[in-house]
Amino acid sequence: MKLGIFDSGLGGVLMARAIRRHLPRYDLVYLGDTLHMPYGGRSADALYHYTERAMDFLLGTQDCKLVIVACNSASAAALRRLQRDYLPARYPDRRILGVIVPTLEEALDRRHRRIGLLATQRIAACGIYAEELTKLDPAIALFAQAAPLLVPLIEHGGGRWIAEPLESYLAPLMAQRIDSLILGCTHYPYLKPQIAAIVGPEVDILSQDEIVPGKLADYLHRHPEIETALSCNGALRFFATDVTEHYTAHAGALFGDPALSMEQAVAA
Repeated sequence: MKLGIFDSGLGGVLMARAIRRHLPRYDLVYLGDTLHMPYGGRSADALYHYTERAMDFLLGTQDCKLVIVACNSASAAALRRLQRDYLPARYPDRRILGVIVPTLEEALDRRHRRIGLLATQRIAACGIYAEELTKLDPAIALFAQAAPLLVPLIEHGGGRWIAEPLESYLAPLMAQRIDSLILGCTHYPYLKPQIAAIVGPEVDILSQDEIVPGKLADYLHRHPEIETALSCNGALRFFATDVTEHYTAHAGALFGDPALSMEQAVAA
């Protein structure tokens, strides 16, 4: 059985690369829902539908034992319902994990008190990070900023136009005297150098591609019934719901393998 990673687009490739480097022996399957990205502006019902279909593919067709929903928007809209209803009914011996709670746990471990959140429109508006943070420590302040232009620019090679909107999005967070910044979208690690140059060394950047692999390794250590079921041949397969030359080339560049092969997955 395999380890699955799901995301809406290119951002999840960065997560797959990070997990692959941290846990290289496990067989890994990646699925990007490129047909429906970006997820940030989609309705909750649509996101649940897309994510459920992705789980059908990864848990069913690809026989994954554990799936990481790397997309923050999908985690917010679908994760609880998938864990509560979908898994018990369809795959009671499998697991689906998100990225939001592990990220906040890392912020608390680093003793941050004024946390900035750079996120998609949906994540900034739905309040999922504030809700989960309140459960962990209600005394910590969280300041969210939507950045709707960043994902389309990243996905379509618009790096030359990112600097101005990025500075505009970060300015309100810096005005709140944040001590840390969560990159609340799997696409944003692509912008880490630019973000670090703007916020300066005083702000600790919490990037999910740096956090999740270690959290996943810890989870597998604490759940040997999951870890021992995973196959360990070092195999790797990439799927997308809409395979294009542009996406395949960019995915290969981000993963560090120009010869990366992208396979077609059926989307509902």
